[in-house]
Amino acid sequence: MEFFKVLDIAQVLALREGFGRVASEELALEEALGRILAAEVRAPEDLPPFPRSTVDGFAVRAASTFGASDANPACLSLAGAVAMAEVPRVKVGPGQAVWVATGAMLPDGADSVVMREHAEALDDTSIEVFRSVAPGQNVIAAGEDFAAGAVLAPAGRRLRPQELGALAAFGLLRVRVFRRPVVGILSTGDEIVPAGEAPGPARIRDVNRFSLSGLTLQAGCIPRPLGIVPDRCEALHAACREALAACDAVLISGGSSVGTRDFTVEALQAFPDARILAHGIAISPGKPTILARVGDKAVWGLPGHVASAMIVFARIVRPFLLSLAGLAPGDPEEVRLPARLTRNLASAQGRTDFVRVRLIRRGEGWWAEPVLGKSGLIRTLVHSDGLVEIPAFCEGLDEGAAVEVILF
Repeated sequence: MEFFKVLDIAQVLALREGFGRVASEELALEEALGRILAAEVRAPEDLPPFPRSTVDGFAVRAASTFGASDANPACLSLAGAVAMAEVPRVKVGPGQAVWVATGAMLPDGADSVVMREHAEALDDTSIEVFRSVAPGQNVIAAGEDFAAGAVLAPAGRRLRPQELGALAAFGLLRVRVFRRPVVGILSTGDEIVPAGEAPGPARIRDVNRFSLSGLTLQAGCIPRPLGIVPDRCEALHAACREALAACDAVLISGGSSVGTRDFTVEALQAFPDARILAHGIAISPGKPTILARVGDKAVWGLPGHVASAMIVFARIVRPFLLSLAGLAPGDPEEVRLPARLTRNLASAQGRTDFVRVRLIRRGEGWWAEPVLGKSGLIRTLVHSDGLVEIPAFCEGLDEGAAVEVILF
């Protein structure tokens, strides 16, 4: 079998648009952290619903303090006080002040607050003010945080603690989110044994089940390991049929390269509604990657080598899963750190290389030290902090070159 439909990274990622999103569900707010909003949420009212003081001090009309200084303080009459959770029963007129606590409702007539440190009581009925204030100073106006009708959180946003707090501020204690996609994980190969067993001669433990499950969880999806499938086309086809019935996407670990015992393409093409979208991606490591569409679901054939499989997942599969999960395009889910290379790196033109690197702090900046090794060595990932991308038509990077490290 020869590679066909070899695509570059951009071409593969563009295929995300051909797949849909998972269905939505309604959750209690305390269960929604990290979930992705299925519909935008708007503020049902102003927040705050009334003007509030941000400091302990005196509510005033700003004009009454203009020109006030240590040498020439403004003298104001004290008209009363407002405590927390109290509706003011007094008004502030010209030349008047009302004591307010932090968070208290501003009385009518006041447009600013003088901090208590900038005022001093003369007696029980008057104060001196030593600093002038501008209108709106030390005050949160009604609707200044969110005006009624403003978007609290757009559809496709992953809910963080700050979004949960904003929703709670309006008493919105249930929210509609996309359900978490279920991702089936199949390991293939006669040489693979469960990780809990001692491998005999020429056998290896199933490492990718755990690595891919962890990556799937990090993407906000639910991994469903479905066991080890022997190198027989009929067995793989049957396993894929069960996986597709129970999952939203399927990852097949191993069986993607060219070889007489690799049946992934054949097993997938046996489905009447299957289409092979890519068989080979211009990426290193991970060229022998398969993307198929069976019905409306994505099936990935990933390399068997753990480093290749994890890098392909991080750079190609993860964006697909985030799209399936409903994350809006362009939403930041990736952290990159600027650094400089500790050595020269060569690269073959025509493919995008992802080099594993560890980060070293030197002086004021970070340096990226390549962790070189074959794609079957999990050690190279354990000792790495991230990846450096070398573009497809670049012959390499020089020592000291500025790079961005894509953090794991």
